[in-house]
Amino acid sequence: MNVPPRWWLTTPSRHVRRVALRCGLLALREAQTPPRDRNWSTWLLLGGRGSGKTRAGAEWVHGLASAARPFGDGISAPIALIGETIADVRDVMIEGPAGILRSALYNRPVYEATRRRLVWPTGAVAQVFSAHDPGSLRGPQFAAAWCDELVKWPYPGECWDMLQFGLRLGDWPRLAVTTTPRPLKLLARIMDDAATVTVRMRTADNAANLARGFLNTMQARYGGTRLGRQELDAEILGERDGALWTRDLLERSRSAGRDDHRRIVVAVDPPASAKATSDACGIVIAGLTDEGVVDVIADHSIGAATPRQWAGRAVAAYHAAGADIMVAEVNQGGDMVKSVIGMVDPTVNVSPVRATRAKWLRAEPVAALYEQGRVRHVGVLAELEDEMCDFGLDGLSSGRSPDRLDALVWAIGELVSGARGRPRVRAIV
Repeated sequence: MNVPPRWWLTTPSRHVRRVALRCGLLALREAQTPPRDRNWSTWLLLGGRGSGKTRAGAEWVHGLASAARPFGDGISAPIALIGETIADVRDVMIEGPAGILRSALYNRPVYEATRRRLVWPTGAVAQVFSAHDPGSLRGPQFAAAWCDELVKWPYPGECWDMLQFGLRLGDWPRLAVTTTPRPLKLLARIMDDAATVTVRMRTADNAANLARGFLNTMQARYGGTRLGRQELDAEILGERDGALWTRDLLERSRSAGRDDHRRIVVAVDPPASAKATSDACGIVIAGLTDEGVVDVIADHSIGAATPRQWAGRAVAAYHAAGADIMVAEVNQGGDMVKSVIGMVDPTVNVSPVRATRAKWLRAEPVAALYEQGRVRHVGVLAELEDEMCDFGLDGLSSGRSPDRLDALVWAIGELVSGARGRPRVRAIV
């Protein structure tokens, strides 16, 4: 095997860098290179699935740490890497197929997992942060930051604000945001900022690097649909006309959360099969406060899962939340649903429920509770909220089953109906 010389791994010439960026599979499209002028502080890349937005963010970070043009005139560090979770940062932004380690053909960094940081031979350091913990951004300071899938962050506003206070090093602090577009209030605020440069990248723009036939399949299946316009064409779509929920209503229903719920429920809407094309298993956690307000705490739904996989995820959520009951719809699986959960953990208090009315009729009373201010969302539950704002009289515009929404309706219905559960026991210190 040919071993590249040391100069290639550390300090290649300007010519080698230029060739690496412009030739063959390493070539970057114009949309994947940062704006050339210095009159920006945020580079916002709104991209469809597989459009190359992650590759753009990874190359930009590696370029900043390596003082490589067109990314920077000198080393810009330290750098913040922020994703929905620590695992997302590691698996997508750092070690993923389009991540930093795959982009680093020279000046290759080392990922120190225990210290949650990436270190380059140049001395540049990138620190890893989770959007679930905005407070971790209070204190550190940076010269640059890369934010991935911002619309999936549970506390987008808090994380963004803490990051802005920390971007205070160097002569040109700046950040890149790579995300699939969704009608998020923070995203609109970023786009309206005069210091933001917004770039849209369609999935079709990256056809040369995608599997043969993928685009034809996606176009045939989702072309012209709301889901296709968002996930493939990078369009920001509002709520569907006639939907039971609106984005404004959900924004008014935000909550910071609390840990003194009188009752906590995990609701499960199992799929009919375990194929790759099967519906997802909806798993939603909700809690009831002493004031009678329902907090929707988390969405742990999982797609294309076997019965044991979705049952294991539901049971883990049940114990992590300290729930007193698990409500499981049995229309699809009958007694099998309760049996599968019992095989994972027989101590779980499972209450089977069966739908006897249409989804719209079951969802209408729950939507009314939102209008009355009796339901709040703890943080942003992006995929669940997408279903809510796309759910009309004829279901979802994609024709798929609203599994997350179904689980939500069961959870809220259980809490407001006063159905029996096991008392929650708390230790008094």
